Amino acid sequence: MDPSCPVRHRPALTGRQRSLGPSTCSRCETDSVTLLDPHRAGRRLDADAAALEAALTRAEAGEAIGVDDAEALLGADGEAHDRLLAVAARVRDEGLVAIGRPGVMTYSRKVFIPLTTLCRDRCHYCIFVDTPGQLLKQHKPTYMSREQVLAVARQGQALGCKEALLTLGDRPEDRWPEARAWLDEQGYASTLEYVGDMARAIAAETGLLPHLNPGIMTRDELDMLRPTAPSMGVMLETTSRRLYEEPGQVHFGSPDKDPDVRLRLLEDAGEARVPFTTGILVGIGETLRDRAESLVALREIQDRHGHLQEIIVQNFRAKPRTAMQDAPDADLVEYVAAVAVARLVMGSAMRIQVPPNLSDPQEFDLLVRAGADDWGGVSPLTADHVNPERPWPHLDDLARFTAEAGFSLKERLTAHPPYVNDAWLDPAIRDATYALADPDTLLARTTPDGALVRPQPVPRASEASVERSDSATRAAGVSGSTTPVVERSEAESKRLERAKRVESGAAAPFP
Repeated sequence: MDPSCPVRHRPALTGRQRSLGPSTCSRCETDSVTLLDPHRAGRRLDADAAALEAALTRAEAGEAIGVDDAEALLGADGEAHDRLLAVAARVRDEGLVAIGRPGVMTYSRKVFIPLTTLCRDRCHYCIFVDTPGQLLKQHKPTYMSREQVLAVARQGQALGCKEALLTLGDRPEDRWPEARAWLDEQGYASTLEYVGDMARAIAAETGLLPHLNPGIMTRDELDMLRPTAPSMGVMLETTSRRLYEEPGQVHFGSPDKDPDVRLRLLEDAGEARVPFTTGILVGIGETLRDRAESLVALREIQDRHGHLQEIIVQNFRAKPRTAMQDAPDADLVEYVAAVAVARLVMGSAMRIQVPPNLSDPQEFDLLVRAGADDWGGVSPLTADHVNPERPWPHLDDLARFTAEAGFSLKERLTAHPPYVNDAWLDPAIRDATYALADPDTLLARTTPDGALVRPQPVPRASEASVERSDSATRAAGVSGSTTPVVERSEAESKRLERAKRVESGAAAPFP
């Protein structure tokens, strides 16, 4: 390969990465590999060649991508797949240049805290959830205790983690008497009330920033939890009603997987001014049209509220002892195309996340070429309890893989830089967040020599000041405003102004 060639070549593909042999780079005449599934050679998935060509032409011209174009692009393979990845990478790179961090992939150093594995849903692919009987056999608690939660958080604190991911099943007390009894014994009205209490304890006693992934929440519950965490998240997964309504489909019998309910949550989170993470799940039985409609629905919500800080494109991996244990993993060609189409639909300003533990390292280059710019949360301590068979890559290895793809790896906070300001953060969580944010980049703070900064406990804002701020916010009706309604120090005002300029592209976060 000619090292001076600006084209990113990818290595020969093996295993799941099927190819039909080499093509030649027009710039340096080096053989590179055209990604193509031999079982699908010469045909399209749900999109004819003319529609695909028209969609590619519009994408390459920078035109907006609608549902029809997105569906066509999601079926790309062969040379069209290469063109799709090229335009997605270009859009991503333009966005990174605009915010002053070209060639940077981000991640969040986290601990994963599974607060409870009880759930009222019955998703056919899930291995995270237990029944009360299974908990007894495994000697696992109904809920993690405060002491257990803080023990994990303190271990993460010692390792320089900044994020505490709180993940749990949806409203287990609505299905399991054991969950209701535990909450009653501990004095909590709901699981979500306990989530908020644990999030406050984590921030106050360790300085870690909670990221809440507690399932479906009402608007009142979002308002209740907003002071406890800089960000929250729930995967949309898909807008397919077929997968929810038809017996035998993946979401049948799971009330919280109703697409309308999940879309309503995303709207409510925007109205509540909660920095939010969401995304799609690829390979659970949805069609290309379903994927296209899901991505466009997310863009429309973002256009209305601006609170979606990142979009996860996650590939399905079959789990043992589940109803989908014999289902094939998400097809790599389709998965990579979904990452690229997510980039084109959501635009250059959106962060597109791909979980690194759900792909093999030799596939990372393809994901980067498809327009991804974030690896999500990675833990040096805890397992991915949702995908326990897929360990996190070591952070040194992830940095090396990222460098091999032509990017550098930098740590961020659970709230992305455009949301690290008074306009988005509740007063009760601001001090803890700002303590870990680099004042110039709004990514994770490091020492002058680049060493990790370990979180420290941050005293909580007084209840009175938080209540006054919340009342003022409601009185001012700022659900769509970017102007904070609480008084700020000079330093806070400068931080907010810089964040606004970074978000708009008027200032570069990197000096």
